[in-house]
Amino acid sequence: MKEKGLKIGELTAKIPLIQGGMGVGISLGGLAGAVAKEGGVGIISSAQIGFREADFQENPLKANLKAMRKELQKARSIAPEGIIGFNIMVAANHYKEQVLEALRSGADLIISGAGLPVDLPEYVKDSTVKIAPIVSSEKSAKVLLRLWDKRYQTTADLVVIEGPKAGGHLGFKKEEIQEKLKNYKAEIQKIIRVVREFAGKYQREIPVVLAGGIQTREDVEQALTMDIQGVQVATRFVPTLECDADEKYKEAYIQANSKDAVIVQSPVGMPGRALRNSFIKRVEAGEKFPPKKCLGCMKKCNPKEIPYCITERLIHAANGNVEEALIFCGAGVGNEKQMRSVKDVIEELF
Repeated sequence: MKEKGLKIGELTAKIPLIQGGMGVGISLGGLAGAVAKEGGVGIISSAQIGFREADFQENPLKANLKAMRKELQKARSIAPEGIIGFNIMVAANHYKEQVLEALRSGADLIISGAGLPVDLPEYVKDSTVKIAPIVSSEKSAKVLLRLWDKRYQTTADLVVIEGPKAGGHLGFKKEEIQEKLKNYKAEIQKIIRVVREFAGKYQREIPVVLAGGIQTREDVEQALTMDIQGVQVATRFVPTLECDADEKYKEAYIQANSKDAVIVQSPVGMPGRALRNSFIKRVEAGEKFPPKKCLGCMKKCNPKEIPYCITERLIHAANGNVEEALIFCGAGVGNEKQMRSVKDVIEELF
């Protein structure tokens, strides 16, 4: 397959591929650097990134900002000339502080989802960093791009369309997901038309990247026939040698099959896709797991009402305690049955 590179303003990735951000220790500097080295766009997730720092329990914000710097430096050491950025969740507390740290650290790109990044242009206005919202519907694309246009007289540098097959938190209500799976191509075309409207107004190219369920070369080829400029892939990069996850986490992906991926209701109020392990079965049965300590990670979270602490369970996952963990995954989990290198996965996809 002969593919064009992915142009994001003056930045050009040799391969039209963004590695999706996976929070709490899964996509850190090791994975992001390896993808960037191979010509894709490497993305570090800032979500509770500092969980291994000594002061995380006492001062999670300080630990997270410190870890953002360290992980970007690590990725740069692997791919000095590569394109490297952060995925920063709007729903997280201290969103602005994380965006500003991404700027200080020298990120090339900020991808933002789990809510609409309404104020992102304000935070980055004096920098050269590229900004990319994640949208899942025509409505969300219209609302955000019109707001950015009206309030800041600017628009996106890149738009990521995240479909219903994606892993982690999804941009749909739980009852909408099955319906969206039937004909999401129509929604993609509607979103593209919205993006093209603002690309025309600002007389610039705004590449559109498709995320969710991209597992094979055929998936990539199909996406690139839909007026899409690139793809975002996450799940395929978990069982790789360079992924920052614990080996037991990677093995859980290899041992899984597609039927093990289920829709769960996250404590933060969004549906998400995760592996149905012992922990999820207990949650489904109504069992509750009071958090040991609230770290104030999410804006909309009441520790007294939630069935479990999402940070606590994602840290279990990152540390390899997989049966007591929340293990986010995409719909295509289990397609990879052996450990591979990032280079091998990219060569297979492209």
